[in-house]
Amino acid sequence: MVIKMINFNVPPFTGRELEYIRQAVENQKICGDGPFTQRCSAWIEEKTGATKCLLTPSCTQANELAALLIDIQEGEEVILPSYTFVSTADAFVLRGAKAVFVDIRPDTMNIDETLIEQAVTERTRAILPVHYAGVACEMDTIMEIARRHHLFVVEDAAQGIAATYKGRALGTIGDFGCYSFHETKNLSMGEGGALLIQDKKYISEAEIIREKGTNRSQFYRGEIDKYRWMNYGSSYLPSDMNAAYLWAQIEQIDIITQKRLALWRQYDALLRPLQERGVLELPTVPEGCVHNGHMYYIKTKDLDERTQLITFLKENGIMAVSHYVPLHSAPAGLKFGRFSGEDVYTTRESERLLRLPMFYALTSDQVDYIVSKVKEFYHV
Repeated sequence: MVIKMINFNVPPFTGRELEYIRQAVENQKICGDGPFTQRCSAWIEEKTGATKCLLTPSCTQANELAALLIDIQEGEEVILPSYTFVSTADAFVLRGAKAVFVDIRPDTMNIDETLIEQAVTERTRAILPVHYAGVACEMDTIMEIARRHHLFVVEDAAQGIAATYKGRALGTIGDFGCYSFHETKNLSMGEGGALLIQDKKYISEAEIIREKGTNRSQFYRGEIDKYRWMNYGSSYLPSDMNAAYLWAQIEQIDIITQKRLALWRQYDALLRPLQERGVLELPTVPEGCVHNGHMYYIKTKDLDERTQLITFLKENGIMAVSHYVPLHSAPAGLKFGRFSGEDVYTTRESERLLRLPMFYALTSDQVDYIVSKVKEFYHV
């Protein structure tokens, strides 16, 4: 018998994406900052309260743009969790910074805010909190530490669209915020991202760097008669066809978010008895955090049990996966970073975490089936 696989992820598709891509082509403006790009950016600004939103080809490049805007220099340091995607560190390492890794909290998998201050040195320039699974870091504490030590805060909110911390949109609490619209995210444009800027003094410089070091954005707005090379820069503009795909999902963001939250709650309710028996652990969402149903994960006893469960689920047509290998243990992490303090939870928790299928097209019946197989594995 051939079992049809339930994929870990299926890119979101709402139905109007192709129509809007066709419109972008017919507009004869398919390069950067076309009508759909502007529409998406304006919506994000209104929805989140960000002073400025600039769409980028990826969240990686949004982080790179932030690193350029805060003018990271060779030998300076940035503080971040080791449990994150490589882009969080890459953007700053590319500028010559050293990544200083801090242990995570085992409840949220976010950076442990109580350990940040002891990692601060005279070379520290920025704190890079990562909102894992769309659940916010303890931002009040992080912002207070940043204020005391005159540090920038760049939020990696790659997984955080439509999630909040004490009523504020993730990505708008620090100096800069970075979203991802990769195909695995709640909203997608294939590859894509956005940089959120809070202080308007950075907007002009951000536009110049994003437009290959020119003031072409001002030219297009009719503010100058010709554009010139003003500073270093690169091409941080996505195609308007990609933005057209994204716009179709932005129009449906409430429906997408509520669907994902319903699936998240279904997983949580059905798996709760296993946590009560001490068989596995489920996600924690602290008070004041409103998440977006980006991810549902469980934690097994150890790495060996997780490996066995992944194999068992795959044999039953379910693609469940692990997540990050801690950066500090990777070859590049050893070369470009150091761990501050003791790795109590980062490695241990990363080896236990298993992500279950979660995507917009996932059905309630499929969740029932997935949970039934998890219970079968544990003989529950």
